[in-house]
Amino acid sequence: MKELSIFIDESGDAGPVSRYYIVTLVFHEQDKPVGPHINSYEQLIKDQSLDIMPFHFGPLLTGHDDYKWQDIQRRKKQLSAFTMLVQHLPITYQPFIYDKKQGLYEPQKLSEKIERDVAIFLSDHLAYIQSFDHVKIYYDGGQSVVTRALHGAIEKAISQKATVYRDASPRTYRLSQVADYICGIELTFLKFQNGTATKTDTEFFGSITPFKKNFVKKLRKKRIE
Repeated sequence: MKELSIFIDESGDAGPVSRYYIVTLVFHEQDKPVGPHINSYEQLIKDQSLDIMPFHFGPLLTGHDDYKWQDIQRRKKQLSAFTMLVQHLPITYQPFIYDKKQGLYEPQKLSEKIERDVAIFLSDHLAYIQSFDHVKIYYDGGQSVVTRALHGAIEKAISQKATVYRDASPRTYRLSQVADYICGIELTFLKFQNGTATKTDTEFFGSITPFKKNFVKKLRKKRIE
């Protein structure tokens, strides 16, 4: 039985705090193994005397939560190792990027926009999706604006084949962490482009030129066009 997994994560808030909101869908065909790549990544982490832990882009940059005892050089090594993992994984992804200045600060309007865009994307790729016997969707249900939008989009496009796993914690699934990584890279690139990069962004990545070369160009090879 052919199965497709879709891992979903978001970056930003549904209200006025952040300007941008990003939702990322990561696609993995179950017959393409990810285990060997994850094992190699975890071995690399051990070889470099780093910590095996769930990857979380935001706290890694700022040194919060699980990363609060790590200095910036150690966190850069963690990011480099995870970046290598993403490059080798047999996945593709599609980001949905929103500038809330475009009339999207109201959560309901943002949810409707996400639902419409995701539904159109899934419908445009319906032949590919229907080639699988089952589609598993992994999302932790963290933000209601995304949850509502996903339910609406899935019901419109692929409801007969889809199963939503609301309890898919990013701490449990490496591919959910990959979705978090992609959200982080796409958001940081957007900030560099618009001149809104933070002090943390520049301390971690320097300027837009090395960031684009070392992260964005490599990641975009997996982006669905």
